Amino acid sequence: MLFRGVRHIHFVGIGGIGMSGIAEVLLSLGESFRVTGSDLKRSAITDRLESMGASVWEGHRAENITGADVVVCSSAVRDDNPEVMAARHSKIPVIPRAEMLAELMRLYR
Repeated sequence: MLFRGVRHIHFVGIGGIGMSGIAEVLLSLGESFRVTGSDLKRSAITDRLESMGASVWEGHRAENITGADVVVCSSAVRDDNPEVMAARHSKIPVIPRAEMLAELMRLYR
C-alpha cells in the first residue's frame, strides 16, 4: 500500500481539476498528510487549496519537492519537469494521478 509511511505528498500540477480534487480529499483527512504542490499559474483552485492547508508554489522548481515522500503528476506533466527529475534523482517515488486515485480509494474500503 502506497500510504504506509507516507506523510508528505507533493502534486505537480496541483491546480488541475483532477489533481486538486485528490489534494482536497487528502486535506480533508486532517493532519494525516502534508499536501504540497505547484502549478504554472496561481488560480482560484490553488488559493482554495492553500486556504485548506496546502502549501502551493507558482512555477516548477526542484526545491519544491523538498521533504516529499511521494510526488504525484498528471499525464500533462512531462518527464523533463524539474520536480519530476529532482524526485527521480532523489529516489522519491513518482506516481501518476490515476495510481494515486486508486490508492486513495483503498483508504475507503
